[in-house]
Amino acid sequence: METSRNKLELITQYFADFTEHQLQQLTALEDLYKEWNSKINVVSRKDIESLYLNHVLHSLSIAAVIQFHPGTRIVDIGCGGGFPGVPLAIFFPEVQFHLVDSIAKKLKVVDAVCEGAGIHNITTQHTRAEEIKGRKFDFAVSRAVAPLKDLLRWSHPLIEKGNKQELANGLICLKGGDLTQEIFESGARPGVVSITSLFKEDYFQEKFVLHVAR
Repeated sequence: METSRNKLELITQYFADFTEHQLQQLTALEDLYKEWNSKINVVSRKDIESLYLNHVLHSLSIAAVIQFHPGTRIVDIGCGGGFPGVPLAIFFPEVQFHLVDSIAKKLKVVDAVCEGAGIHNITTQHTRAEEIKGRKFDFAVSRAVAPLKDLLRWSHPLIEKGNKQELANGLICLKGGDLTQEIFESGARPGVVSITSLFKEDYFQEKFVLHVAR
């Protein structure tokens, strides 16, 4: 179980250049999620006690793989209670995040967390990704929402082609377990980064960051 002393050390051992404001935002997440999770369950009771490991640091594995440029537009598909979008929005305050989910009460939690933590670069939309019209993004991110083939089908129409950053515009998703069959069925050839190559905690065994260019 995390203590108040080590919760931020878990993050700052890997990311050292947070501003004081960002550290305050990260600290605020614990009480906000605990308060709202008691009303609307978006994080399992087991996981809420390890919020910074299981959710915040896991989300930030994307930030260990790519440094999004200011002005980058990102859609978080099936954001649930706000992961990976909320931690990434704190990490990249000059990047625009659009968090979408088909369950409205989950977005209520996201909106409340953003208000409580002073996060101003997130918008939310109660919809399915495949129903978003008239908007384009540089990247889609997602965490364990659906098979890769579905994530690619949903994200493809939303992503504008481009190759101006460390990774080409496309889908970046967090996945776990044996992905051989899932990748085969998707027909894609994603770049795969093992999170254990980024972070040393045992929790990240068999967890991966996948990138598929648009």
